[in-house]
Amino acid sequence: MKNNLQFDFIADKANNTLTVRREFMGDRPLVWDCHTKRELLDQWFAPAPLTTKTKSMDFREGGHWHYAMVEPNGTEYWGYAAYHKIQPIDYYTTTDSFSNEAGDINTDLPTAEWIVTFTDKGENTVVETVVTYKSLSDLEKVINMGMEEGMLATHAKLDELLEKLTGRK
Repeated sequence: MKNNLQFDFIADKANNTLTVRREFMGDRPLVWDCHTKRELLDQWFAPAPLTTKTKSMDFREGGHWHYAMVEPNGTEYWGYAAYHKIQPIDYYTTTDSFSNEAGDINTDLPTAEWIVTFTDKGENTVVETVVTYKSLSDLEKVINMGMEEGMLATHAKLDELLEKLTGRK
């Protein structure tokens, strides 16, 4: 992560939420596109050395994103995001779940409600993601699965993509 960019990872165990606040070197429309267009998501949405592949995506209210994070050995970890409310370049909400390749939700792993908000910070954009789990045990499970480290590594890949797209370092 670039040292001067904001990063906050706050676990609120009383409310079963994670708040991840991260600044990116790109304007809000570009950072929005990186979060909402499959050809851009596939370039960054998995911690290295994993890659991302989208099986299907329909970014609209009532739509979804069905994707896998893929290890170099080919092992796939599937996810399914159902989109609810979308206000372009400002925010979107989604239900995020673990799934299988067919899109069936894995009820043994936590499902969460996400609110992803985009705000200007000078020439940069701050993305705030508030993730709410059904229980404290679900929150603790994802923390123990490495959510903070995964977010740091994933955001580093978005930094690299934005640098490539904007030429800003």
